[in-house]
Amino acid sequence: MAAGERTVRLRPPNNTLDPRAVGWWRAQWLLLTAAPVLVLAVLGALIEPARFWLLLPAAVLAVLGIGCAVLFPLWWFRTHRWEVTGEAVYVRTGVLRQEWRIAPMSRIQTVDTVRGPLEQFFRLATVTVTTASSKGAVRIEGLGHELAAELAERLTRITQDTPGDAT
Repeated sequence: MAAGERTVRLRPPNNTLDPRAVGWWRAQWLLLTAAPVLVLAVLGALIEPARFWLLLPAAVLAVLGIGCAVLFPLWWFRTHRWEVTGEAVYVRTGVLRQEWRIAPMSRIQTVDTVRGPLEQFFRLATVTVTTASSKGAVRIEGLGHELAAELAERLTRITQDTPGDAT
């Protein structure tokens, strides 16, 4: 390794997400569950001969959806991590199939902050770091919107000061 050259190594990121991400994930799960449950319940109310066979799966889906909305977000919160250093952006996501991503500063092309309607309600944002990687952008979801804005500014400053990688 040449003098002054820095290496980027896979390591666990230090930062957790904003605790409001748990509520955001729960709301997403409940909204996703509510649509089929509502359709089945309305059909069950309207079609008397099939009422039992429509309301039973509606009840099962509702119970499963509520159970998943309670448990999964807590599990996800414990496993999702992120960190930004002067050399790279580190992100670890996933529970059963964990994915660790590193975006070296010299490879970053754009930094975006996105806030969907549900994220806005929970005062959260997603920072998307785009690189030339075929794997796609690195996303840090579930950040407080103030932290996300500061992080986007910081990444922009760091990448402007980092020379591009010629390899």
